[in-house]
Amino acid sequence: QVQLVESGGGLVQPGGSLRLSCAASISIFRTSSMTWHRQAPGKDRELVASITSASSTKYADSVKGRFTISRDNPKNTVYLQMNSLKPEDTAVYYCKLVTPNNYVYWGQGTQVTVSS
Repeated sequence: QVQLVESGGGLVQPGGSLRLSCAASISIFRTSSMTWHRQAPGKDRELVASITSASSTKYADSVKGRFTISRDNPKNTVYLQMNSLKPEDTAVYYCKLVTPNNYVYWGQGTQVTVSS
């Protein structure tokens, strides 16, 4: 059973930073693509950032220049460094793993709240 365990969420003031982590219990992590998504109350889940197995990255326009996705293959972990946080970044953040055979796994989500 594949598990994705997210951590690092919490309450932060506007302008602050958080780093989310997502640890995968799967040996083919290093050949899988990883993405971070978020879902705010009453809104659809949206893609925030992605990183391929070759560490090529993409970002949603709303987070470009503020968020950085990275991966540590020996630790089977993907990170999302979030800087200059805004109230509109408040959401539940989910990581997703896509294997080379296109199997998809989701984490349980971690709450990020940006508020003064």
